[in-house]
Amino acid sequence: MVQEGEGAADAGLITPRRLPNPCLESPQRMDLHRELLFNQRIGKNVLNQKSELQKALSKHKEKQILNQVREHRETPELERAIAERARRLEQAEQSGEEAEPGTSPALQQLRARLRHAAPAPSPAASAH
Repeated sequence: MVQEGEGAADAGLITPRRLPNPCLESPQRMDLHRELLFNQRIGKNVLNQKSELQKALSKHKEKQILNQVREHRETPELERAIAERARRLEQAEQSGEEAEPGTSPALQQLRARLRHAAPAPSPAASAH
């Protein structure tokens, strides 16, 4: 009987061997693989998985945050408080103008009380 290791060589047969894969041995592939492993190790996302809308939204948010930080640094506390109060007054005026056609009865009663309580204008004041 022929043993396994010696039988193939004695019989003149070719021993099977794994074929080389040129893709795995190429230097470009090795460099790319090394770079991907490095990026994974440091936690860098190399695949842009965001859509165009998400990219634009994140860019817009970054700009807003930058503007807020810059605005916060440039304007002193007093100016910010004044600007906030002015903005609230403008909003109140706008909401007051919108509510003018349908005034509430409580507001009408308050105005009537103020008219009765206010002194009548003198004729000398109206002549000027």
